[in-house]
Amino acid sequence: MKILVCISNVPDTTTKIKLSADGKTIDTAGIQWVINPWDELSLTRALELKDDPAAGVTLVTVAHVGTSSSEPTIRKALAIGADDAIRVNAEPADAYFVAAQIAAVLEKEKYDIILCGIESSDYNGSLTGGIIAEFLGIPSVSSVSSLRIENGKPVIVREIDGGKETLTLPVPFVAVVQKGIAKEPRIASMRGIMTARTKQIRVYEPVAVNPLTEIVMYEKPAPRAACKFISPDNPAELIHLLQNEAKVI
Repeated sequence: MKILVCISNVPDTTTKIKLSADGKTIDTAGIQWVINPWDELSLTRALELKDDPAAGVTLVTVAHVGTSSSEPTIRKALAIGADDAIRVNAEPADAYFVAAQIAAVLEKEKYDIILCGIESSDYNGSLTGGIIAEFLGIPSVSSVSSLRIENGKPVIVREIDGGKETLTLPVPFVAVVQKGIAKEPRIASMRGIMTARTKQIRVYEPVAVNPLTEIVMYEKPAPRAACKFISPDNPAELIHLLQNEAKVI
């Protein structure tokens, strides 16, 4: 059984994001790029399954849509333990574009389980996994919090309103994973870092796909208003502000 883990290249959450002068792009200078946290948990679970002889997982591959500048992030995934990697040589325009590229790769290279994080920490769209499945005409399962393989068959637990649902389904399929899929990300060992240098990254050229969205402009949230401190001896002023400024009463 082979697993493909889709990974995104995102800014570290501690990075201070700056916009370009025209507001249409992000200033990438000084940004520390990392594997999207949800994708990193997906990779961890895939590697846990590979480490279990009973699961029968023989290959874990990571796939990414991005330019050569994203290869350090791909190498991090290889250092963590992925066997090899695929990179589609294109700027990721939107979720539809990315899904189309991954689906085109999967038409050529067959995998049994495709794992996607529930969302990326930069755009939070939660779209790519489901669109990949639609392109390929295969099942997709969202809100996956557990994945195991019993007697050669994948068993999935997903969160639903008021409880959990356990499913078995035929391969291939897409699993969109969320909290619970793995306890914490796997840390790369020194040996993993060294071997990652020689692991293969297969590069595909993109297929022709028109993005469905366009970024007109980025805009930072408005600064929060300064706090107003009201004396406990002046409840009338507090009521006045709540009624006329905050308009909550």
